[in-house]
Parts: sequence; structure tokens; C-alpha cells
Amino acid sequence: MKLIQKIHIATLSAVLAFGLVACTEEKDGDKPAPSSDGYSMTTCPVSGEKLGSMGDPVVMTHEGTSVKLCCDHCTDKFKADPAKYVAMVKEAK
Repeated sequence: MKLIQKIHIATLSAVLAFGLVACTEEKDGDKPAPSSDGYSMTTCPVSGEKLGSMGDPVVMTHEGTSVKLCCDHCTDKFKADPAKYVAMVKEAK
């Protein structure tokens, strides 16, 4: 009986490990395409939340570069260091 339990546990562990690797592995085809406006980030550079998950993104502009934020709560952090977030957007392009 104990041998069967060990086999079940080993099998379950292998299946779970494979599932985690399969879910986290990124392939070239998995990368999101830039939106129709050319903006390539799909997450808020301030919070890391998915854009659109909290309603329409808030668009801030700094020195001619637009940055999309997930919500109004991120605007204060953006305003405190806009160059940091603009750099993140430019790096994503």
C-alpha cells in the first residue's frame, strides 16, 4: 500500500511541475502585439496590473511620450518620477 501511495505522490508531483513550467514558459508567439496606437506595454508600469483591468487606462504624457496607467491611483507615483516610467515604455518598444 505504501508503494502505491509513493507512486501516486510522485506522479502527481511530476504532473504539477510540468503544468507550472508549461504555464510560465514564454514563447516568441506568446508575446503580445503592440496595440493599434503603437503602445507596446500591456501592464501598468507603476503597479504592474494589466491595463484595462480597472477600467479604461489613464494616459499621462511626459516630454512627448504617452504612458498608460491602470487607474487614477497610479498618477501620483507617475508624477513623482515620470522619467522612470517613460524609460520603461521606451524599453518595451
